[in-house]
Amino acid sequence: MRYAAVIFDFGGVITSSPFEAFNQLEAERGLPKDFVRRVNSANPDTNAWARLERGELSREAFDAAFAEEAAALGHALDGASVLACLSGALRPAMVTAMDRIVAAGLRIGCITNNAPSGNGPGMAADPITAGKLAPVFARFEHVIESAKAGVRKPDPRIYQMMCEALGVAPADCVYLDDLGINCKPAAALGMHAIKVSNEAQALSDLSATLGIALD
Repeated sequence: MRYAAVIFDFGGVITSSPFEAFNQLEAERGLPKDFVRRVNSANPDTNAWARLERGELSREAFDAAFAEEAAALGHALDGASVLACLSGALRPAMVTAMDRIVAAGLRIGCITNNAPSGNGPGMAADPITAGKLAPVFARFEHVIESAKAGVRKPDPRIYQMMCEALGVAPADCVYLDDLGINCKPAAALGMHAIKVSNEAQALSDLSATLGIALD
């Protein structure tokens, strides 16, 4: 087989995209669509979101820092409400695909940008949800959490860290992420990157890439 490992993003790949929840929050608060993404894309390396995911801000400090950034862009929105959107719904078919990939002899890992002091790596909204996600995370041979590693996607170092942990070369890896900005550095390192738009597309593309029936 051409590839030795499949590396997954978590939110937006194994679970539904948090962007859907962001849009629902925006609608509920009367905010422009994609306002949360607008705040998080301003000064992308030094804003509150980036510092949270590198473990430089506590969730409490992020709450205030995000509110300041939102206010600077003309709207009131607290960071705590944004964090409450991060726990997406699990995609069972993706979990089944993970098991089939392992059964075929490939390694699997997870690189997730997350926040410190959450309910597990997947930033579940509550301990019960975290408990449901725990068996999924246990399937990965290695998990890199940005808040613990002190580095976040799209920094190339975090992909290199995963390759080192798995003992594989980037060219031997397939990488899945729902953000193109995170796929680009993976591809630049030599990984086969798949941008995930939805579950069906991800399974179809991954199945074709690996030559394994997943969809």
